[in-house]
Amino acid sequence: MSDWKTAYLREIEMAFAARQRKNEGQARVCARRAAGILIREYYQQRGLVISAPSAYDLLRMLMEDSSQPEAVRQSAAYLTLRVNEEFKLPVEIDLVKEAESIALALFPG
Repeated sequence: MSDWKTAYLREIEMAFAARQRKNEGQARVCARRAAGILIREYYQQRGLVISAPSAYDLLRMLMEDSSQPEAVRQSAAYLTLRVNEEFKLPVEIDLVKEAESIALALFPG
């Protein structure tokens, strides 16, 4: 298995483990990192030089990529949302599922 796939799967597993421990904040962090791994690999496979060091920057890059379907760009947008004072997202979404949907869209099959 490719290093990036292993890294992605590790982050998703850590997200689910954090969720089981009722640590939704850590699950969100892992989901964002998992998506960043996917996005970096996706663009590198297409010959782009990626200088963006953070998952947040990579998510913004995907959000602004007009060649991507709206659903993919929306998933990336959800993953960039900030929590409020109660450490809750402003909308009811599952960021782990959003990261997984990006995986399916960028790397089908």
